[in-house]
Amino acid sequence: MSESVLVVGAGLAGSEAAWQLARRGIAVELLEMRPERMTPAHRTSRAAELVCTNSLKSDTPEVAAGLLKEELRQLDSLVLRAADGSRVPSGQDLSVDREAFAATVEAGLAEAGVRRISGELRSIDPARTTVVATGPLTSPELAAALERLTGEEHLHFFDAASPIVVGESLDRSAMFTASRYGKGGDAYLNIPLGRAGYEALVAALGAAEQVELHDFERTMWFEACLPVEELARRGPETLRFGPLKPLGLTDPATGKRPYAVVQLRPDDAASGLFNLVGFQTNLKWPEQRRILRTLPGLGNAEFARLGVMHRNTYVNSPALLAPTHRLRATERTYLAGQLVGVEGYLESAMSGLVAALNVAATLRGTAEVVFPADTAIGSLVRYVTTPQPEFAPMNATWGLFPPFVERMDRRTRALRHLARARVSFAEFRASRPDLVAVFAESRPLAAALP
Repeated sequence: MSESVLVVGAGLAGSEAAWQLARRGIAVELLEMRPERMTPAHRTSRAAELVCTNSLKSDTPEVAAGLLKEELRQLDSLVLRAADGSRVPSGQDLSVDREAFAATVEAGLAEAGVRRISGELRSIDPARTTVVATGPLTSPELAAALERLTGEEHLHFFDAASPIVVGESLDRSAMFTASRYGKGGDAYLNIPLGRAGYEALVAALGAAEQVELHDFERTMWFEACLPVEELARRGPETLRFGPLKPLGLTDPATGKRPYAVVQLRPDDAASGLFNLVGFQTNLKWPEQRRILRTLPGLGNAEFARLGVMHRNTYVNSPALLAPTHRLRATERTYLAGQLVGVEGYLESAMSGLVAALNVAATLRGTAEVVFPADTAIGSLVRYVTTPQPEFAPMNATWGLFPPFVERMDRRTRALRHLARARVSFAEFRASRPDLVAVFAESRPLAAALP
């Protein structure tokens, strides 16, 4: 009996990869170590569990994250299907009901015929076609196996998750509903702060007790997702020009812009839970409760989840990874997701999709699938596979796209990137009809598997 492709890790990247392969008639085994071995951040054994925010960022194509969603939708991404079907109000962002999202992904995997296996992979068989998508919480044993396979040590940094509060426990008379600049409806709850209230919050965050970290860990924050207490320590105005910025918001009680604003975003379809935007934290849990309950409207807040910190593991992809997501040192081992240095839910799903497309192409003996660099997918893949002096995880951003020669303002540049990317993506998709698959009634490629 021929082997199936092994996909390791049932997060967003692994789930996307497994689904894309199965839809192309390829037998797939999806291995997940949970619940036998849990991680510091996961709470369930479900596929595609969202462990941090429930936001998949902007859904407008004028920003790179929105264009990435547009491209993934055209490639019939399972993760985008699930996100669109479990959307919750969130202004211009695409935010989801976590439970509905995971349930939809799991239903898609089952429908496609993916075989789910529970267990932990501790070694990699280079003779078997394998997609390793174990994410930022890769077990030490598997990380060591990757180091042996590649001959290089992992890089790592620390990421943080924000607290989630129960909506019924909030005093909404101290808040107002609005999205910035009136865009996207009234999805957010906003807590306006005067100068005294803001300065008290900054002081409390800066003095609060944190979970103990080793010295080497303290220098490894991901700059795009810094703990709120770290931002507070960087200067008295840092938070007010960061996650607590009041721009684009007017307090209806005063008719003026507040000094600072704490925003709460719906975290489920019923708006029963709210995520404190930008409040990812490494503070001890009693400190989190104490400080956050000093905010207007949160005096009796119930917490569905408190902030946590966890390790993000990723490899030096520019030195190790081909644009197909195959390890250069092997013929049959592919990596995907945050393990390759993309940062973000949709970026991870994109990486799993790219790995799956190339596994399928290899098994069929067709050309590798390498997206144009001026598309959202191609720009991210190029970033994680091109040698550079200092490699660090990256989200989708216009800065990764090939630059224009002419000077122009930010909005004009973004629209130019968007127009060029759409043309390039459409041409590439037309040249590769294998980019989008339909359900296969049989699995004809099984005999071709190694």
